[in-house]
Amino acid sequence: MSAGIITAIKIGRYYGIKQDIIIDASIWLIIGGLIGARIYEVFLESSYYFSDPLAIFKIWEGGLAIHGGIIGGALALIIFSYRRKLNSLALTAAVVPALALGQTIGRWGNWFNQELFGLPTNLPWGIPIAFINRPADYAKYIYFHPTFLYESLGCFLIFIVLLIMTQHRRRPAEIICTYLIAYAILRFSLEFIKIDNTPLMFGWRWPQIMSLIILLTAIIWLIKIYKRKYL
Repeated sequence: MSAGIITAIKIGRYYGIKQDIIIDASIWLIIGGLIGARIYEVFLESSYYFSDPLAIFKIWEGGLAIHGGIIGGALALIIFSYRRKLNSLALTAAVVPALALGQTIGRWGNWFNQELFGLPTNLPWGIPIAFINRPADYAKYIYFHPTFLYESLGCFLIFIVLLIMTQHRRRPAEIICTYLIAYAILRFSLEFIKIDNTPLMFGWRWPQIMSLIILLTAIIWLIKIYKRKYL
């Protein structure tokens, strides 16, 4: 978290955003992201949480969805920018590289928890999963795809690209769209080898549906930017 804030502070200088603004915004972002991530998770697992409503508040037991965190964090930044009379796009552009870096680091928590791994594999970099953590259908397998590692490396690449774009003074909206498009493609692709339980729609996993929505939205926004030279 501290690495993300330091990164956002340094990038914020490109947009003339002061350090105290970034620090204040980070508080809003963290709270908004946590609330959004939890609401999204409760929505996906509504049958479980409706049967045990108190479990909604037990965030220490896990259950935070990144798509919900992105939506909640974005709404928090918009509200914060409105209250402070700031350029919300510039502030968001300063934050998204830090978000990609945070995802790079945060995904390693899945390794320690032995969760969100992929299909069984014989590849040299397959990771051993304890029997108690294997889904019943894959109990006989030992090594699985380290999808957390794939996503971590992908997010680090996105982080580098966003840094380069920032240094080349690309417009804030371009940087935001690049993050959304790149992460949506990364997440959509990885879902093909994930085996954790998630709702399905049209034969696709729900994170894939959400990734497609984000991808199409960002592409349409990017097209408008270039057509109208908007922002």
